[in-house]
Amino acid sequence: MVDEELDPILIQVTVPLPVPMIFQAFLDPGQLSGWLASRAEVSPKVGGVYELAFDGETPFVSRGTILTLTPDVDVGFSWFAPPPFAKLMNEPSPKTHVYVRLQESPEGVDVTLEHIGWGSGEAWEEARSWHFHLWDERLSRLKDFLIKQAYG
Repeated sequence: MVDEELDPILIQVTVPLPVPMIFQAFLDPGQLSGWLASRAEVSPKVGGVYELAFDGETPFVSRGTILTLTPDVDVGFSWFAPPPFAKLMNEPSPKTHVYVRLQESPEGVDVTLEHIGWGSGEAWEEARSWHFHLWDERLSRLKDFLIKQAYG
């Protein structure tokens, strides 16, 4: 019997601001460093660089590539995990991907982040849990960052 893959991480936050403003927060290195990573390098085209550097308790760099990009709609990129999960998730190539979609709703714009490609077993469960907490915290920071940008 083969273990089934773990479910994708799926997190959503609603931001009461225009779509283009929110979308730019995922592509502009200056904005990315305001809510997601300490430093970012982005070449906003399919096949372009999507590199995020993280400081803190678990410093690392995710040297991803943009896999999908539809202006003001979605962006997807490959993900390189931090050192505790690097052997599991990054070798020989990144095994998980992050996909962000924007969709207007009555309360603003729903920002949905989906992190897919999880394997099975205890090590994968630990990696998925760590990433769930990362993305949950960062999407909350995204909303706060954008509202502060818009309204001061």
